[in-house]
Amino acid sequence: MNIIDTHIHIWDLQKAEYKWLKGDASILNQTYSLEQLEIERFKTNVKYGVLVQAANNFEDTDWMLKVAEDTDWIKGVVGWLPLDNPEKCRRSLEDIYLHNSFFKGVRHLIHNENDPEWLLQNKVIESLKILAKYGLPFDIVGVIPKHIEVAMKVSKKVPKLKMVFDHLNQPPIQDQLKFGAWGILMKEAAKNPQFHMKISGLGTTSGKLNTWSKTDISDYIEFIIDHFSINRCMVGGDWPVSLLAGNYSYTWKQYEETLNDILNKEEQQMIYLNNPNSFYNLKIINV
Repeated sequence: MNIIDTHIHIWDLQKAEYKWLKGDASILNQTYSLEQLEIERFKTNVKYGVLVQAANNFEDTDWMLKVAEDTDWIKGVVGWLPLDNPEKCRRSLEDIYLHNSFFKGVRHLIHNENDPEWLLQNKVIESLKILAKYGLPFDIVGVIPKHIEVAMKVSKKVPKLKMVFDHLNQPPIQDQLKFGAWGILMKEAAKNPQFHMKISGLGTTSGKLNTWSKTDISDYIEFIIDHFSINRCMVGGDWPVSLLAGNYSYTWKQYEETLNDILNKEEQQMIYLNNPNSFYNLKIINV
């Protein structure tokens, strides 16, 4: 079955500044290009991909858009906009990014902000309303339950904004909680059709790194599908961050085996292809 990988990163340390990598001693602190992914991708069923921002600056977004234009299997980019400056956000969209067919959504590294309520600033809310006006979805890269609470408050202030929780907003896999505060909040969020879920990043979330398997993640994935339904879930590989927990093909093997146990073929097609194609307006025909 063909798959859209909804969460791929690239970064070039010569083209943009990645503040979160400063002082990082892991394998992530180097340039990553799509060419490095190809051998592993061909071991999987991933046919299409979406690039997702890794820095709160225009340079990262512009680099991704250039790569997308030059790469036939990349169908969209989730970029960055200065959400805390509504006028600049609007101008950037109207003058530049709305004219680029690969610009499909927006993300900000909210988990790197000191204030977990960063999204609730009046100026940010105004910018999120601009995204909603133009039908652009927003990726929420939350890491604590508070980020879920904030997202639910945002949904009331911007009721037309589509949002997706990246990496399931870090379920408590490592703590072996089923399902704690995360589960309580996710049940509440699931009642709101604005929210979608991205099954991604679970290898690193597990804390087991190279020893994680479907056994560690299946209960959390099933919980999410039960509450958000087949229609509001999609899957992403989170490369190269996922390399901290194993290679690309291993990551996809765990997700596919898990979903094979839970879903029939038609349901898998929804999660792997139809849902992300619609959510990000990728315009892939004959999925």
